[in-house]
Amino acid sequence: MAVLTFGRVALFSAAGVLAAGAFLHYTGRPVPWPLDQVPYGKVIPGPAKPVATASAPAAGGNRSGQPNRPPVTVVTAKVERRPMPVRIDAIGTVQAISTVNIRSRVDSQIMAVEFRDGAMVNKGDVLFRLDSRQLEAQLRQAEANVARDKASLIAAESDLRRAEELSRREIATDARLDTARTAVSTLRAAIRGGEAAVDSLRVQLSYYTITAPVSGRVGVAALKEGNIAKSGDSSAMLATINQIDPIYVSFAVAQRYLPEIREAMQAKTAVVQASQQGVGRTIEGTIAVIDNAVDATTGTIQIRASFDNPAETLWPGALGQVRLTLRTEPDAVTVPREAVQTGQNGSYVFVIENNAARARPIVVARNVDDRAVIASGLAGDEIVVIDGQLLLTEGARTIERGRGGQSPPAPNLTSQRGSAG
Repeated sequence: MAVLTFGRVALFSAAGVLAAGAFLHYTGRPVPWPLDQVPYGKVIPGPAKPVATASAPAAGGNRSGQPNRPPVTVVTAKVERRPMPVRIDAIGTVQAISTVNIRSRVDSQIMAVEFRDGAMVNKGDVLFRLDSRQLEAQLRQAEANVARDKASLIAAESDLRRAEELSRREIATDARLDTARTAVSTLRAAIRGGEAAVDSLRVQLSYYTITAPVSGRVGVAALKEGNIAKSGDSSAMLATINQIDPIYVSFAVAQRYLPEIREAMQAKTAVVQASQQGVGRTIEGTIAVIDNAVDATTGTIQIRASFDNPAETLWPGALGQVRLTLRTEPDAVTVPREAVQTGQNGSYVFVIENNAARARPIVVARNVDDRAVIASGLAGDEIVVIDGQLLLTEGARTIERGRGGQSPPAPNLTSQRGSAG
């Protein structure tokens, strides 16, 4: 008879070879259930176990005849009732509220660029100055024509007064009076036309000084001093201005959330938080625009939220995380997310009752951070298992690590010689 010892475990066989039907066991005490089962309830043939008596149960079992399975060490947590937000998380894109492409409205040479590339500009700041000398000369000529017509009008009005006086004395003819009146009317019309020409030239002259139409951050000047700026839609852009304070964040949500979002907007409880990827700071805003149609291809609806952005936390074109909070439920039943298990019949948790594990089916409403909000299945005063569920079965005895006790110590196994039965 040979004894094969591996650490604290001894295996016995005849002639040094494990004989067919040999009984393997830990030396010194009976093998506990389920180690005496191979596998799925098949018992290895071996020596007959001693018959249980009223004072001594059979080895590996209890007085009821069931296997004496050791308790499972678990970690538990209490089901809590607490205020929990109803929110939607999405990926959004930062968009400028206003983007202006700067183009020239006249053909002229650029004389000066009055901004630094990438600088912050205010509405009305001068960006480009174009060569306007020719138009300034035309404007002076038009103003001179108006002054000439006004002088001629003074003389014509004097002639009209004399003609009217002579007509009352019946010295001058009616034809002379009519001629004087016509001259006055003609000069007055010429003056109005000249003044309109002056106004038109002044408007055109303003095109030669290009100013910022909105406040925002300007890009790189596409053309520098000395280049010729061309007019028209096909011409090259001189620069681009993005208005980034305030700023939009556009994101899409499933169409099923639309009624809740509209209710939250009417109740003024909707709050939007956004954080740009790579930036740890989060800013709050409000829903500004809900698109007027659902995208039929994706089943989502586009929403734009407006944010005050004085510190330029959000940058146009960047991706960001959006969190839309619709409302807060004051008394929601919650458990740690790791307590929720998924089976063939849906979600469930293990509830500890009298140190025994009981599987409880539940319905999860949503997950918020590290908590799961339970719609049904729990009352709010239970103890659930958050670690060790893989070893649990229905009715299994449990012992809690660090609270209800410590894990059972390892058995003190010794090697001994024996014979195969």
